[in-house]
Amino acid sequence: MTVSTPAKKDPGIQTSVDGGIGKRSIGQRLIGANTFWIALVLLALIIVFTAIAPAEFATLFTFQTLLIETSVLLVLSVGMTFVIITSGIDLSVGSVLIFAGMVAGKTMEAMSPGGDATKAGWDVILVGLLAAVVAGTIWGLINGFLIAVANIPPLIVTLGTMGAALGAAYLLNNGSDVRSVPTELNKTLGYGTSFGGVPNLVLVAVVITLIGAWLLHTTKFGRYTYAVGSNAEGARRAGIGVTAHLLKVYTLTGFLAGVAGFLSLAYYASTTISAHTTDNLNAIAATVMGGTSLFGGVGSVLGTVIGVFIPAVLKKGFNITQVQDFWQMIAVGAVLIAAVWFDQRRRRRRNSR
Repeated sequence: MTVSTPAKKDPGIQTSVDGGIGKRSIGQRLIGANTFWIALVLLALIIVFTAIAPAEFATLFTFQTLLIETSVLLVLSVGMTFVIITSGIDLSVGSVLIFAGMVAGKTMEAMSPGGDATKAGWDVILVGLLAAVVAGTIWGLINGFLIAVANIPPLIVTLGTMGAALGAAYLLNNGSDVRSVPTELNKTLGYGTSFGGVPNLVLVAVVITLIGAWLLHTTKFGRYTYAVGSNAEGARRAGIGVTAHLLKVYTLTGFLAGVAGFLSLAYYASTTISAHTTDNLNAIAATVMGGTSLFGGVGSVLGTVIGVFIPAVLKKGFNITQVQDFWQMIAVGAVLIAAVWFDQRRRRRRNSR
């Protein structure tokens, strides 16, 4: 007599209560998604602040300001989403942003008469953009090589490059900010608008975000990113070049940090080193609050967008209602801890099936 043994259930496949695979309703899948709950938190914050101060908070100017203030961080966070989905981390993005902006500023000054780039045209501006992107990409390549090829933990590598990139930025201009930025750049990209009042800075951030979402959710590159974060050894056995892919992911993150550095330069008309010292932590917090798992394999660009706006809405709302900024730090910390706790609960439920 042949004794049959039950097939081992694949933990990667979700089963419904009745034993069917993938038979959960759209509502069940929606409620089970981190993005759904974090979106409710954002909506609740908007409703609360609108009710408290409708004349000040619920205005076109307030939302335009919100969009502008989150644009640079959003570009950084898109890159961070890819990194954290691979179960990695990048603490250097804020320093790389500063370095890229410094390189762009110094390049434009070097190409301008007397070192004054305020009257420079678009030929000089485009070279500055290229310099910022190349500078950011190089740091991304360094991170990727040390992590993927040299097998040094991402936390250690990016902690080291965070200090190195910031130190290099200080050295480029003797520890001070570059303030000679083309007026045309500041007027057009920094504060210019299109399509009846949409800030150009926001348009650039939206385009980059949409490209990031397309890359992550519809391409082979995105599928490989999820696979590497879910199980790097399993992905390697399936034929995915894990080393090469991690190198690409960290290079992409450096590239986006370079773009963010140039956008910041355009908006502030200065490198504003002190304003970006916590951008790395803000990008990580926004990404995790948006539902991207620190354990890898789970995340979305939409969630990251929502995660970026939660601290921004809190800060704007507290300022309008004259609540001390310190409460914003407490509130953001509470939401961040809740997001990680929710993710851990979901992982435990999935692994127990």
